[in-house]
Amino acid sequence: MLRIDAHQHYWRYQPQHYPWIDDGMAVLQQDFGPAQLQPLLQQHRLDGALLVQARHSEAENAGLLAQAAQLDGVCGVVGWLDITAPALDERLAARHPLLCGVRHLVQDEPDPADWLALPAVQRGMGLLQRHGCVYDLLVTHRHLAAAAAFAARHDDHWLVLDHLGKPDVARGAAHWARQIAPLAALPHVACKLSGLITEVPGGHWQAGQLLPFFEAALEAFGPQRLMFGSDWPVCLLAGEYQQVYQLCEQGVATLSPSQQAAIWGGTACRVYGLTGSDDEFISQR
Repeated sequence: MLRIDAHQHYWRYQPQHYPWIDDGMAVLQQDFGPAQLQPLLQQHRLDGALLVQARHSEAENAGLLAQAAQLDGVCGVVGWLDITAPALDERLAARHPLLCGVRHLVQDEPDPADWLALPAVQRGMGLLQRHGCVYDLLVTHRHLAAAAAFAARHDDHWLVLDHLGKPDVARGAAHWARQIAPLAALPHVACKLSGLITEVPGGHWQAGQLLPFFEAALEAFGPQRLMFGSDWPVCLLAGEYQQVYQLCEQGVATLSPSQQAAIWGGTACRVYGLTGSDDEFISQR
């Protein structure tokens, strides 16, 4: 079974393209690409990674897809398409074979709940799912109820909750477990064990503070709907790649080998369809 980092980013940094990277995120105000990531994947025995969009741009898609097609071990791209566009059906029919998912920065919309309920978004999601395209759902804990209603309306293909829905860490894992329960009850919703360390204010986190969220996620989703993601390089705001990896190792240490294998790659391969027509993994082409 392949071992996959299911959430990381590349970008050529230009301030106008990444306005969410503010002056308090100086470590992110630089280029990030495969030259920095590949040694980290190799060090942690990871066979591939999913490249995830970081801005609303098909130009960014093109760059990510070009890198994914040329590099060993990169399994696919979760890019951006305007899912409200009239020509979405044609765009999806002609999409690059490595574009296995789509994401929108819903958390940055003026009213995320309203955006999720837009008729044009409903139409676009229907098309995405008919084309077998995974949708990555990026919201914070403030809009998990709206996210659950959205997911319940769109159950023809996988939806993946990024970063555990960005929990309010200060309120604890039990509170998050109650919030997440309606989403976790939907069998077509998976969840990424990613982005947790940057949800602690100031980045001053401790493993003991965050491990209960792994326990709650395992109880809610089970290993077959959970996947490891580093959220590199965003994780650098609060810790190094190795720290994120080790936190997940601790969080899943009591699981059986097969359950751990699901989280370290099996779930990502299954959900994102990371195989070719000959059952060869995309990353091995």
